[in-house]
Amino acid sequence: MRNAYLFGQIERVRTGIINKVSALPESKRDIVPDGFNNNIHWHLGHLLVISDMLVLQYSGKDGVIPAEYRPYFASGTKPADWQGEAPTWDTLISQLTEQIRVFQEQLGDDLNQPVAKADNFAKAETIDELLVMNINHEASHAGMINAMLKKLA
Repeated sequence: MRNAYLFGQIERVRTGIINKVSALPESKRDIVPDGFNNNIHWHLGHLLVISDMLVLQYSGKDGVIPAEYRPYFASGTKPADWQGEAPTWDTLISQLTEQIRVFQEQLGDDLNQPVAKADNFAKAETIDELLVMNINHEASHAGMINAMLKKLA
């Protein structure tokens, strides 16, 4: 698989999510719609945290997202359990945008290299497989975000 294609898909899915949520009024960003466990603010932070772990850390690179984000956005968390102030919406949007560049910069052309964490939940063996898993994860959340935006309209 070509590197430019994979990075292009990551950018396409991520940019699509950012564009969709950019029109959401601030007053609705932290509402958990009926039938959901999380709000859109949580989804943005979750994508950031999981992508950092899945793409960078599993490929053997240093993660760049602060560990302090995990109690807010790791798998299994929800806003109802937040203690303190979660990172702001604008901070998350900025970091989500920047993360695409960080992936390209840190991973470069080494996408066919073996992963550093062989026992990963994605069962990925190479870095490009981690990127594919990340794209799938983000696309799944994009669908959830779309459903939430409809409920919040």
